[in-house]
Amino acid sequence: MTLLHVMSDTDRNDVRLSTHDRAAIAEHLRPHDITLSTWRAVPLPGEPSDVDILTRYEQPARQLTREAGYEVIDVVSLRPGGDAETRKGAAEARAKFLAEHSHDEDEVRFFAHGFGCFYLHLDDRVHAVVCGPGDLLAVPAGIPHWFDMGENPNFSAIRFFRTAGGWVGNFTGDDIATRMPSLDELLDIP
Repeated sequence: MTLLHVMSDTDRNDVRLSTHDRAAIAEHLRPHDITLSTWRAVPLPGEPSDVDILTRYEQPARQLTREAGYEVIDVVSLRPGGDAETRKGAAEARAKFLAEHSHDEDEVRFFAHGFGCFYLHLDDRVHAVVCGPGDLLAVPAGIPHWFDMGENPNFSAIRFFRTAGGWVGNFTGDDIATRMPSLDELLDIP
């Protein structure tokens, strides 16, 4: 369930656009040099390891790294449940990335499993892009954004970087994320 939900950055109830149409989403994001594309989703085992995910998506990942010059690829996976330490780590990761930030290089993510939402702060609007299996989102360096993995994270994403430090965030200090709907709220939108 890919979703684009565009709101005023001062009023989450002032919705300018809400659509599940991937082609319309890609077209809407294109003027900002943000790319949403699709890779064919492949079946994964019940609890896929990082190696399972990288192996199953080796061909498109290799093609993307060759075309775009990415040097570092890894997988981030979070699953619901687990022991208290695992749940605490997931909550801390969620809290960190719910703060608005930007990066010095592009943020490129492919969702192999589950859902996550990138909130892109563009001009006076917030573009919430819910990504699911098969979605590849590329956000240019410097765009303020945040990421919500939900209260019970359940996703696996392949991350692409040009350098090992490419994931480091430059936090803005703005609390805008606290005023926008969460991933869990967005997943309830028909």
